[in-house]
Amino acid sequence: MTEQPKYAEKSIHRTFINAPIETVWSVLVATDEPLPFFFGSICDTKDGLKPGAQMRMVHPNRKIAMVVGEVLAFEPPHLYSHTFQMTNLKDAPCKVTYELREKAGGTEFDLIIEDAIEGSDLHKQMIGGQAFIAKNLKSIAETGKPAFSGKMVTLMSPVVALMAKKEQKIEHWPLEPDAAPVKLVKEG
Repeated sequence: MTEQPKYAEKSIHRTFINAPIETVWSVLVATDEPLPFFFGSICDTKDGLKPGAQMRMVHPNRKIAMVVGEVLAFEPPHLYSHTFQMTNLKDAPCKVTYELREKAGGTEFDLIIEDAIEGSDLHKQMIGGQAFIAKNLKSIAETGKPAFSGKMVTLMSPVVALMAKKEQKIEHWPLEPDAAPVKLVKEG
């Protein structure tokens, strides 16, 4: 008998951002540019962000896929949700949701993590990254610049590329849902 995985409790990280909701949204869903709040990755899609679309967060060198997922909801400027699988981990994907609400003087931003297996490496990484993402998104929306931690992650980007696993190469994570990933047999 196979044991069912135990899912961690839903995690919500709430941040108030002193910027209009449209500004926060445009920063959050930017594609084709490195995003310091997503650890310097570029959001890559084939036909834009929309429900059912495959997305991946790629290293700025565009040779490494860091995160892959499928867009579950995309309702500008209030809701964006997608599955989330880190390509360097074997853990099952979880669900990430970004909710934005207009408040007096700014935007309330929730980063929600669901369906992560309790105690998995993915869950630990996600919980550890929530504050980093919120802090840097806030800083960019308010000032146009990332926080110090976002600047440091951007500076470390070349090192991250050197430490990437072969399985993280972008050809293993195609954006087309029916495309078979290239299987690495041997690398010369």
